[in-house]
Amino acid sequence: MFSNEFNDSNINPFSSFLMGGYECADHQNAFGERVDLYKTSGHDIYLEEDYDHLHQLGIKTVREGIRWNAVETKPYHYDWSEVERLIEISKNKNIQIVWDICHFGYPDDLTPLHPMFARRFSHLCREFVIRYRSLVPDGSLIITPINEVSFISWLGGDVRGTSPYCTGQGWEVKYNLMKAYIEGIEMMKIVDPSVRIMITEPLISIVSNKPGDEFSVLAAEEKHFEQFQVHDILSGRMCPELGGKPEYLDIIGVNFYYNNQWFNENNEFLPWAEEPPHPQYRPLHDLLESVFIRYGRPLVISETSHPGEDRAKWIRSVTKESLYLLQKGIPLFGCCFYPVVDRPDWDDLSDWHHSGIWDIFDGVSLKRVVDHDSFEAIKSFKTQLNSISVSI
Repeated sequence: MFSNEFNDSNINPFSSFLMGGYECADHQNAFGERVDLYKTSGHDIYLEEDYDHLHQLGIKTVREGIRWNAVETKPYHYDWSEVERLIEISKNKNIQIVWDICHFGYPDDLTPLHPMFARRFSHLCREFVIRYRSLVPDGSLIITPINEVSFISWLGGDVRGTSPYCTGQGWEVKYNLMKAYIEGIEMMKIVDPSVRIMITEPLISIVSNKPGDEFSVLAAEEKHFEQFQVHDILSGRMCPELGGKPEYLDIIGVNFYYNNQWFNENNEFLPWAEEPPHPQYRPLHDLLESVFIRYGRPLVISETSHPGEDRAKWIRSVTKESLYLLQKGIPLFGCCFYPVVDRPDWDDLSDWHHSGIWDIFDGVSLKRVVDHDSFEAIKSFKTQLNSISVSI
């Protein structure tokens, strides 16, 4: 058992405020095909070069995933070779990794509805911490057990977009994912009580396009607040039989994109760049403040980006919103641009999103091409952070 070095959960454990994320989804897509974006993006090949690029922007913290399907080659047997390579290279490059145990994706023989899912996952969590601490015995270890439970339970449980390919079972999938999530934390804490947990869930706003209709407004509000079920289960407010505890809601990461706000009636997205703003569009700082008021925990923008030509404009918008929160005294610990390197669409691997700081135009060589506007926007973000004395 390791000593509890980080016993104050309000201490910022991140090496830099600005962070980058690399796609690590390894799930089965809508066609039942296994994807592995870690390899598809060439991050496995260009790992050292990718980390070298980050130093140009002062980024010292990244999000990576272990890729459960690649690690657990058969039940309770683990291949840690690629994870160990990530650990060693990140140490050599002075890069801190925030680890996703399950980003999106499970081994072929498992779904969240499988009776052994939670046990398999919790053992995986324990073995990862043991292996990590055998190589890095000191310092902070920050883990996201399962990324975007809300989204993946909807995708796999309601619209058949991934395993277990169900409809009408979103709640059952979410419940079982959270059972595994909590059991995974319990197993990790036995090995190393100092492990920090960063939940990463979509930050959304759902409104009614019939603001004068009380029933429509209430229906939209009910859907809006469903986004907090995962937080409430994790903290023990909801489904206490699963064993959630307030301290498990440690660092709250929010994944925020341009299409995270929509009308409940028709799922039409609210425009984010209109001037003046759409009257029902809520700025990022307003949504984040509401999360802080609800839970009182430190925050991280754990994913954000925009595809195509509006990338730099989106970064400047996120910069403005982040600086507002920091100047107001809200404990915003960091902002992660995700992905740093371009990614393709899950269901069409020939369709590259061009949402990273570095693009990929050649799907064969996977050569990185910097998007200069985005690069300069990140540099400007860093300069403005320095001006308000944020520790980065």
